[in-house]
Amino acid sequence: MAVASTASAQPQFIASTGNRSFSNAPLIEDTDTEQIVVPDKTSWKNLFAYMGPGFLVSIAYIDPGNFETDLQSGAQYKYGLLWIILVASCAALVIQSLAANLGVVTGKHLAEHCRAEYPRVTNFILWVLAEISVVACDIPEVIGTAFALNMLFNIPIWIGVLLTGLSTLILLALQQYGVRKLEFLIAFLVLTIAGCFLAELGYAKPDATEILDGLFVPQLKGNGATGLAISLLGAMVMPHNLFLHSALVLSRKIPRSVCGIKEACRFYMIESGFALMVAFLINVSIISVSGAVCNSPDLNAENKMNCQDLDLNKASFLLRNVLGRWSSKLFAVALLASGQSSTITGTYAGQYVMQGFLDLRLKPWLRNFLTRCLAIVPSLIVAVIGGSAGAGQLIIIASMILSFALPFALIPLLKFTSCKTKMGTHANSTAISALTWIIGSLMMAINLYYLMSRFIKLLLHSHFKVVGIVFLGILGFSGMGLYLAGIAYLVFRKNKEATHLLALTTPESRQTETGQQGPGSMYHLEREDIISMQLPQKRSTEDID
Repeated sequence: MAVASTASAQPQFIASTGNRSFSNAPLIEDTDTEQIVVPDKTSWKNLFAYMGPGFLVSIAYIDPGNFETDLQSGAQYKYGLLWIILVASCAALVIQSLAANLGVVTGKHLAEHCRAEYPRVTNFILWVLAEISVVACDIPEVIGTAFALNMLFNIPIWIGVLLTGLSTLILLALQQYGVRKLEFLIAFLVLTIAGCFLAELGYAKPDATEILDGLFVPQLKGNGATGLAISLLGAMVMPHNLFLHSALVLSRKIPRSVCGIKEACRFYMIESGFALMVAFLINVSIISVSGAVCNSPDLNAENKMNCQDLDLNKASFLLRNVLGRWSSKLFAVALLASGQSSTITGTYAGQYVMQGFLDLRLKPWLRNFLTRCLAIVPSLIVAVIGGSAGAGQLIIIASMILSFALPFALIPLLKFTSCKTKMGTHANSTAISALTWIIGSLMMAINLYYLMSRFIKLLLHSHFKVVGIVFLGILGFSGMGLYLAGIAYLVFRKNKEATHLLALTTPESRQTETGQQGPGSMYHLEREDIISMQLPQKRSTEDID
């Protein structure tokens, strides 16, 4: 088979054709593509081949939106809400492991499963919600990066928002090097953030005994503690992360034996656990630094006022005034690393969402340009009109949008991984299914409460007349009714589409699954579209012999 490369006439939109049932086949054929092959032998050394996707996923737990929530938590309640971070991190590990298992076992990521399972209208709505969540995720990254540039170089916020568009060039430069290089870069940025806040802890010197007490003794003291705890939980699991994780695990070429699949699922859970532990320590450090600084007895009146309504921008001035200039610079470097790394993972999550739901792939520069424009436009308008305070409020609105979209990614994931027609013998056990549904239900209930309370607070504090408030209330609660109906549809709808597991797609692998050695390869059909992190070029039928 000969494949002709026609780089001079590349279409802006690339759509797959043919039967949907063959979507497990490689999307491109390139013998030079960097492949991460896991050895076909049981060994703890295989763990190093699986290292990487967890760090890309962990970025969502330390993005600028999480920074702001953590800062407010520490400023208002010192170390009293650290236990929320511990609980949320454990729950996140369970949910992210399910996303990884789905990709490993079936060879398809979450968005592709949704396209195969749901009717076209439902599939389109899920795609729109997923795209909205990607844009909402990008807004805090844009604003966080703009704040960081302001802290480091005194660049106005609105100019910083425009400069974040230059990260498009960085992304395009990265795409030619493959997923492994990208994973190393993200791991470096995560460790940079960790190093900055480790140094901040040295400046702030929080009380270790009080930190341990906050971690392991649940408490909700003071007015507003419950609302802030809900914000912390809601900011932890992002809908786009579930699509991303289930796709990134396809970059490994794993043995398709029962032992090989189980080993991959186990090592991905360990790898995710390590990356999320680093993210957990970073979140604990942010809360600890904020708690130590804002509860210092030496604060003057101005710094006390900043602590009452602490955001990303005020945090820099607070740290500089209390701990010194270098402390402020370290915070800015950590924020810049967080914003840029979140930009990278968010863009690729959007790419997989579009490819999976629509079987349509945009050119990389076009996809990133559209996503970034949708995030920059509202950020720029708010930054120009409302300044840094308005930009900080936009981060809160973005977190509300993410909370709104979470059930429409989480419910399909829980249903697919518990379904034996999709996962075969690797489906969740009854105990795991019960645990994950409890965790998922609590997350959705918390997010619903967060949305409802925010909406009611908005109505009560609005400046509209009574008629306007009533109209908005009717409109809002009607929308909430439709929202709950959509969630109920996903929960109670039975799965209809069976997945042909990659382990059972060839005679050789069927023999492997039953314990017999076949003459063919024990590896699954590799997904070079995931491995290279670039989009395949369209091949016409006349180019193939």
